[in-house]
Amino acid sequence: MGLGAEAELDVGNRRSHHDEGHEHDHDDFDSFVLEFGELESSKNLDAQLRLVIQNHDVLRMKGFVALKNKSMRLAVQVVGNRVESYFDKAWTAGEARYSRIVIIGFAGMDKNEIGKILSF
Repeated sequence: MGLGAEAELDVGNRRSHHDEGHEHDHDDFDSFVLEFGELESSKNLDAQLRLVIQNHDVLRMKGFVALKNKSMRLAVQVVGNRVESYFDKAWTAGEARYSRIVIIGFAGMDKNEIGKILSF
């Protein structure tokens, strides 16, 4: 079972997938965070997220949105053309209610234009 084998003492001799010859060029990707206040409703949220995906080099968006008159925050997940939202947890008493969406895409994506589309 390996109990007491002390494999961690031999870690330098153990290969992993990180030791293979392929390289990852993380400079090809970029991300940024949009923060904003509460929205009156989620009525246009889906359409605005889809507009970003269709017109910009965005791979993924995730975060949460505060909606006025809702006791729970709205979680948002966007991957490819799939846009999902659901209420994930209740705001606690005294907690600052705000919205935050993380946008991940290819380097060079137009952050200003994306910010304009998602300026609620």
